[in-house]
Amino acid sequence: MKKPPKNNSKKISDLERNTENGLDQFLTTDQGLRINDDQNSLKAGERGPSLLEDFILREKITHFDHERIPERIVHARGSAAHGIFKVYEPMKKYTKAGFLNDTERETPVFVRFSTVAGSTGSTDLARDVRGFAVKFYTEEGIYDLVGNNIPVFFIQDAVKFPDLIHAVKPEPDKGYPQAASAHDTFWDFISLMPESAHMIMWAMSDRAIPRSLRMMEGFGIHTFRFINDKGESTFVKFHWKPLLGTHSVLWDEAVKISGADSDYHRRDLHDAIENGDFPEWELGVQIIPEADEHKFDFDLLDATKLIPEEEVPVQRIGKMTLNRNPDNFFAETEQVAFHPGHLVPGIDFSSDPLLQGRLFSYTDTQLSRLGSPNFHEIPINRSIAPIHNNQRDGHMRQEVNKGQTHYHPNSLGGGCPFQAKISEGGFSSYAEKIDSHKIRERSESFKDHFSQASLFFNSQSEVEKQHIINALSFELGKVNTVEIRVRMVGILSQINDRLAKDVSKNLGMSSVPKPEKPINKGVPADADQNRYEPTKSNPKTKVSEALSLRFDNPKTIKTRQIAFLCTDGVDDDSVETMKAALIKEGAYIKIVATHSGDIKTASGKLLKVDDSFLTGAPFVFDAFYVPNGKKSLELLVKEPAVKEFLEQGFKHLKPIIGDSDAKKLFDITNFGTKIDGEKAGVILSSNKIANKEIAAFIELLEEHRVWSRMELL
Repeated sequence: MKKPPKNNSKKISDLERNTENGLDQFLTTDQGLRINDDQNSLKAGERGPSLLEDFILREKITHFDHERIPERIVHARGSAAHGIFKVYEPMKKYTKAGFLNDTERETPVFVRFSTVAGSTGSTDLARDVRGFAVKFYTEEGIYDLVGNNIPVFFIQDAVKFPDLIHAVKPEPDKGYPQAASAHDTFWDFISLMPESAHMIMWAMSDRAIPRSLRMMEGFGIHTFRFINDKGESTFVKFHWKPLLGTHSVLWDEAVKISGADSDYHRRDLHDAIENGDFPEWELGVQIIPEADEHKFDFDLLDATKLIPEEEVPVQRIGKMTLNRNPDNFFAETEQVAFHPGHLVPGIDFSSDPLLQGRLFSYTDTQLSRLGSPNFHEIPINRSIAPIHNNQRDGHMRQEVNKGQTHYHPNSLGGGCPFQAKISEGGFSSYAEKIDSHKIRERSESFKDHFSQASLFFNSQSEVEKQHIINALSFELGKVNTVEIRVRMVGILSQINDRLAKDVSKNLGMSSVPKPEKPINKGVPADADQNRYEPTKSNPKTKVSEALSLRFDNPKTIKTRQIAFLCTDGVDDDSVETMKAALIKEGAYIKIVATHSGDIKTASGKLLKVDDSFLTGAPFVFDAFYVPNGKKSLELLVKEPAVKEFLEQGFKHLKPIIGDSDAKKLFDITNFGTKIDGEKAGVILSSNKIANKEIAAFIELLEEHRVWSRMELL
């Protein structure tokens, strides 16, 4: 595998190398005092009490007692990586942002992916929205693009965000369920908030259980503004498009992976970067001229809506590559502080009421978590642009500012630091004209809650539609309050008739209930949602291919995990032939055997085992290969776990291939009678695997799943 390039610009001395590796370092206190004994506390005699004067013990224990900081209220479970961003061509027509105009510039980035609902110790594979936050260290200052892997959100106004999160978090009287929405309080809230209908379609789709953090899209969610050097504004929506394609796992897989490896996504991201298979995304933008703001059948300021790509195509303007793992998880991944209000000249806000609330909330939560307004001085948060201002002091201040003055204007300090003109890179907010009354209301243009929910469902493949139906049936089946189920199916009936009918049938309802009116039962009569009863429009776009995971598949098997099921006596040629073909395509090969250590091939060579049937799990692999070797197959047939590996792979629509000797193993599985025909996606060679059969196996892998096998299950 390729590795990141090393800097060999100068020879490193042995002393420098030892210092770098910590080989010449003495153990010290935080004050630099070298420690002679780190095994025993200071006592009054060998068996006497510990002494209060043991300052070394007190410092060590005190630091340990304060190592944990408050976790994020949302997005607590996160994984991150460093990387770079380069723009393809100057975007000067739309924005004056420097990093979007200099094609030679490599802008450093730090990206954090996260789940929303769970705590830091929850599983990676929860059905949940994924955070997708990018910190650009630009020469003009920090720019944070803080989004999710879903382009819309549950609510239209930030005032409802605490309610949403309270509803999805563990129920306060029970303290569970953790990292799960399948409970009464969440669906009670959702069934009373029809504006959530669109987001629920995404959250119940396969988008909410990604195969890998490297294989999911990212979105800025809100409508932002680009500002060019003439002061002209255009609206913009941000997209991140993964070059590996967008893929998911099945729900049954997600549940089982959570038990087998709850760090599955975190490990996958880390290992790919360590192997030199750097994750890549292209930055895409949807540009909307100000004159077109009101031409759509929805409001650009409504965060529960998206712009179909058929109406405004996504222009891919640059590429982000993640090429380095964090050196310290806490110092970087945990302490990184994102904020949608961290802007650079050339980018500005819209009046989206959800975005406006976030501009307050993010600063507030960083103060709570990191304990100081100086969180920008933590290394991972530091700007590469010089910092000059009159802010001083505060908890854990690190900058040592010199000089007499820390106010502006001043004459004693020569007027420094100076204000920057716009032509000198000074930030100036877009002069948006506003002439309105102060009111607590929502625009009539925000009231269509169901058209885009219908658009999303209608745009899915048949398999994806069934997964949404299954997910809603599972989630609502976990709801104990019948009234909530009824209310929610009433909401679904306004999205799609088949959807509501199938979910109601799975819930044991005799018929699809009619939606309640007013839709928000129990909400005061003067509540905003009741004044604006939800409606459906007649949207221009009826189906959008881009909303399906099956759209724009790049046909690659790069970094896919292929399990070779074999043990002692396996045929050398079979292993090497298939291994060479798959590695050439960028896949990872894992030898899974009856025991750990090494296995001995038919020719007597030792083959390193990556995992055993005892320690491994079939759910973490993308496909399975059973090579030739009569002795190997005799042993595999006697091992019940091997049969389970293959049967689980078949159930989860994974491609399976075997040499001729594998027939005796396939015959004892529950799919042994179904391997004939293309729908099964199981290839059994009549002899040794031929190139044609390997090519067919790779084609199956490129489709991610053998979707046609659904008909056989």
